[in-house]
Amino acid sequence: MEVVVGSDHCTPPPGGSAVTIGAYDGVHLGHRHLIDGLCQMAGDRHLASVVVTFDRHPATVVRPASAPTLLTDLDQKIELLESTGVDRTVIIAFDRDRADESAEDFVEGVLVRALGTRLVVVGQDFHFGHGRKGNVALLGRMGLTHGFDVLGVGLEADDSGQAVSSTRIRALLGAGQVHDAARLLGRHHQVRGVVVHGAGRGGTELGFPTANVGLPDGIALPGEGIYACWYQRPDGSVHRAAVSLGRRPTFAGDGPHAERCVLEAHLLDFEGDLYGETARLSFVARLRDDRRFDSVGALVAQMRRDVDEANELLAVDGSAPGGDAASAGGSATALLE
Repeated sequence: MEVVVGSDHCTPPPGGSAVTIGAYDGVHLGHRHLIDGLCQMAGDRHLASVVVTFDRHPATVVRPASAPTLLTDLDQKIELLESTGVDRTVIIAFDRDRADESAEDFVEGVLVRALGTRLVVVGQDFHFGHGRKGNVALLGRMGLTHGFDVLGVGLEADDSGQAVSSTRIRALLGAGQVHDAARLLGRHHQVRGVVVHGAGRGGTELGFPTANVGLPDGIALPGEGIYACWYQRPDGSVHRAAVSLGRRPTFAGDGPHAERCVLEAHLLDFEGDLYGETARLSFVARLRDDRRFDSVGALVAQMRRDVDEANELLAVDGSAPGGDAASAGGSATALLE
């Protein structure tokens, strides 16, 4: 897949483009259904298939106070779009000037001049341009002038008949329903962050080391709790992990950052230094709520049960991200809350 940053750097493909436009946050199954159709129609018409998306969610500029958290950062979105088989992805910088651009100017500048568009495929409720005045009807009218066809498609539904949408997936994640979110994403929800130094309690006071993963700004997180996850290192190796996402209530008030939400991963099959690495945590299953224990001993006993349960779930999950998951070994260890 060719990635082009900015429409100014685009050269229209020979024969023209079949284009879809959108935030494509999460690149979930609904998105994939639309892109699959786009690629099929592009092939039938001998056109290049193109996704036009943005370097940030437009809502962060247009209505920042109510902008949604993101299911993917830009790098992961590009990776997922590449897996769809689309020929080209164009990344548009969405700033104040872009937000103030009229729908007509966007069509003429991006679709006509930059991409030589012959077909546009978007959701039926797609809106764009200043004041959201652009829609499928406007695209249709401009297509008559500039020589492109327009197809507005409905949202893909799951087996329950409910629409697959980024908004619905965020709600499921917020409720801790990572398994249901994965059904709509077509993959486990993944959070990426750099391993940083934490309180150090796991490896010293309790003897159970964890990787403290810095939480990225603006990324959707599952609800606070204890999870079974796949942990992928930069070298591609994948490990089973029991993960705590929460505020360490058993140690409430301990330290200047005690009230912050922290993400801590205990790898079940790895010993070594992870500091400074970028971790990719794929959330497979929720084990329990994050809660306060009356004693460290009670906490440790529960953590041992958490690790055993995580190990069992991941042993049969069969959906580890790229690479081979290492087999869990050794005696049961514990997750630092």
